[in-house]
Amino acid sequence: MITLRSAIIPAALLALLPACNSVSKRPPPAEFWLDLVSGEEASAPEVIADLAGAGVVFVGEAHSIERHHVVQLQLLQDLFARGIPLVLCMEQLEARDQAAVDRYHRREIDFDALVTEIGWAKKWKNYADYRALCEFARQHRIPIRALNAPAEVIRAVSRGGGLARLPADQRGLLPAEVVTDDPVYERLMQLQLAVHMAVDPAKLRPMFEAQTARDETMAANIVAARRTDGAAPRTALVLLGAGHMRFGLGTAARVRRRDPGIIERLVLITESGQLRMTAGEKAASREITISHADLRAIERPPGDYLRVLPRAAAPALPPGHPSIPR
Repeated sequence: MITLRSAIIPAALLALLPACNSVSKRPPPAEFWLDLVSGEEASAPEVIADLAGAGVVFVGEAHSIERHHVVQLQLLQDLFARGIPLVLCMEQLEARDQAAVDRYHRREIDFDALVTEIGWAKKWKNYADYRALCEFARQHRIPIRALNAPAEVIRAVSRGGGLARLPADQRGLLPAEVVTDDPVYERLMQLQLAVHMAVDPAKLRPMFEAQTARDETMAANIVAARRTDGAAPRTALVLLGAGHMRFGLGTAARVRRRDPGIIERLVLITESGQLRMTAGEKAASREITISHADLRAIERPPGDYLRVLPRAAAPALPPGHPSIPR
C-alpha cells in the first residue's frame, strides 16, 4: 500500500525500482534510466534512440521540481542533436497566447517581454523554470506551441457543474469533441483527487470533465502542432503534468484518437523527495492510500521510461516548526 500526501501522485512507481541494499550501506546510485516495459536499466543513448523514432514524446513532470525541467532540457537537446525535426509543446502556455509566443520565437520580443505580455507569472507561478527550454528552442528554431485551454474555462467546468452547463461562448473555446466516457481514467482521477481536503464526492464528475476538457484541448493542439509548417510531421516533445499522460491515459489517449497509428513514448521522472509543498498546499491536502491493486487494474505500464533521480535530503525544519518539540 502507498500512502501519499501530495498534489502530484507518483502512481506507485517505486514498486518498479531496484531495492536498496541497506546491509552494505552503498551510496545512492547516480541518476539512471529505467525501461518500464522490460524492467531493466537503459542507457541514455538507448533511450534517446528509441524516442527519436516517436511522433510524440510525452514528458510528465511535477511542475515545481526544478530537476524535472533539467531532464526535459536534456531530452530536447539530445533529440535536436540527432537531427530530429521537433516542436516543443507546452501545457504551461495557453493556446490563446500563441501569437505572442510566435513573436518571441521570431525574436521580436525577449523572454521577459513574453512573460509580461501574456501575464505568465499570474497563470503559472514557476514560469521561470521553463526559460532555458524556451531559449534553447528559439535559438535553434524549434517551434514552440502553447497547448492549454483558458484557465477560467476549465474552472467554470469544474465548479459550475460540468461541460453541459458551460456557457456557449466558453464552450466555443474548447474542441468540438470532448470525450468524457473513459471509466479507467475517471477511476484513476477519482483516486488521485481524494488528496484534496475539500473535495466533495458529488463534485468529482465535474472535476473529471474539467480534466478531460484540458486533455482534449492539449491533444488537439499537439496534433495540429506537428504539421504547422506544411512539411513532414515533426516530433512533438510535450511538457505536461504527469497526471495528464501516465499509463497512456488523458492527453496521450486523446492524441491517439485524433492521430491513429502515431508512435508515442511516455517518459516519467521520479519525485525522489524533491517535491516541496507550500503551507497552503499542505493545509488543503490529506494523506491518501492508493494500492497496487488499484493501479494493476489499469493493465498497462505507467510509461515507457522512468528517469530515477537521487533522493533529496530532508530539508532542515525552521525554528518553531510544529514538528519540533517545544
